[in-house]
Amino acid sequence: MPELAHDPDNIPFAIRHYSPAQLSGALKKMCLIRRFEEGAEESYTRGLIHGTMHLSIGQEASAVGACMALTDDDKITSTHRGHGHCIAKGAEVQGMFAEFFGKETGYCKGRGGSMHIADVTKGNLGANGIVGGGLPIAVGAALSAKRLNTGAVTVCFFGDGANNEGAFHEALNMAAVWKLPVVFVCENNKYGMSTSTERSTAVKSIATRAVAYDMPGVSVDGNDFSAISEAVETAVAHARAGKGPSLVESLTYRWRGHSKSDRNKYRTKEEIAEWMARDPIVRLGALLVDHAILSPGDIEAMETEVAHEIAAAIEAAHAAPDPDPAALLRDVHTVPL
Repeated sequence: MPELAHDPDNIPFAIRHYSPAQLSGALKKMCLIRRFEEGAEESYTRGLIHGTMHLSIGQEASAVGACMALTDDDKITSTHRGHGHCIAKGAEVQGMFAEFFGKETGYCKGRGGSMHIADVTKGNLGANGIVGGGLPIAVGAALSAKRLNTGAVTVCFFGDGANNEGAFHEALNMAAVWKLPVVFVCENNKYGMSTSTERSTAVKSIATRAVAYDMPGVSVDGNDFSAISEAVETAVAHARAGKGPSLVESLTYRWRGHSKSDRNKYRTKEEIAEWMARDPIVRLGALLVDHAILSPGDIEAMETEVAHEIAAAIEAAHAAPDPDPAALLRDVHTVPL
């Protein structure tokens, strides 16, 4: 790699902190998230997927950047908009598509679908259809890690809509009282369904709510891979050192509607175009080219590889076997009274 001509003091955190292989891998994961969701959207349009889905197109840097500090032993909890978190934590797209299609080879054997994909082998405790539902689960995982002295940290993803739920306040308070190793990452994409944060949230910055629970709070550009990865790396180090939780507000934006039934009438075309111009994938690609880590040709080849991987995953998932109806009650557990 050629010597950098930049002022070292102005080199972004990601360039200083991660290896070229890590940065290339991060960009590929972001591309995988984008192409996975575009593939899922197309499959839905073709009638291959039923129900609904919540896409995070435009938010890829938030998911991948936040997971850079984590190992397979660390945990995450996710949201109804969780495909990006799942891939960022190491999930394979073929298993995810199989789950979408309700196939036996899916991560949850076709039982969970879009909003309930989990992969405990990678520390992903699962997406959650309940707004704010992952917050108390994350606190429980962090409490377990502290009691067992595993050194693991839990990153809890939630949206701006969840910051007005009682579970948010209860979870942050308990985590602070017990100094639990958990990082709360609020992906503020400006809208809880169709309601803007300006109409629903009293504070201008959700990160300021950390003050009430005596924990660090920071608000960063969630479309800037370097900014979000630095913020979460700092918070994870704080948690691993036994200093307790932190709140990171990732300012980002979803290009699509809340779900497939959302016709996007509450947003202007100008607002959407403004945020699309801040495409996190384009921004990270440009950063890596600027610092001679990848060439434009490398990025083009990566995009082609990702497109082939997605196409192969969809084909394999579509051909995978359906669950056996006789196994309907398999993995259903009850506790005897």
